[in-house]
Amino acid sequence: MDISNAMHGPADWVQADALISDVAGLMQKDDIGAVPVGKDDKLVGMITDRDIALRVVAAGLDPKTATAEQVMTKGIVYCRTTETVEDAIHLMDQKKIRRLPVLNEKKRLVGMLSLGDIAHAGSRDLSGEVLQAVADHHS
Repeated sequence: MDISNAMHGPADWVQADALISDVAGLMQKDDIGAVPVGKDDKLVGMITDRDIALRVVAAGLDPKTATAEQVMTKGIVYCRTTETVEDAIHLMDQKKIRRLPVLNEKKRLVGMLSLGDIAHAGSRDLSGEVLQAVADHHS
């Protein structure tokens, strides 16, 4: 199955200098747990609700002054619209991640692919692979 049939889109991203309070507000508004971070028109990282909990709240930073770049997970692992969901599952399992930004042929962010998206769109076999990836991640 093509990734474009399983992903959800469009996807928002925030600038590296975005305040954490604004990022959290976007997550709440869109009911999402991860937001790609960009700088100079390139994706440079990902900020998750877990990053906010551990790197802001637990570290005692002020979400009204801390920025996405300060607490994001650096580097970006992504997939392309031309790839298959099976390829994405293997990448997610290998990198131990649950969400992938989806880029088109022009390297533009067009969506996000989560384990939940795969489970909803895929066959029982794909759903089984997804469950295995999640179980392995937490063992």
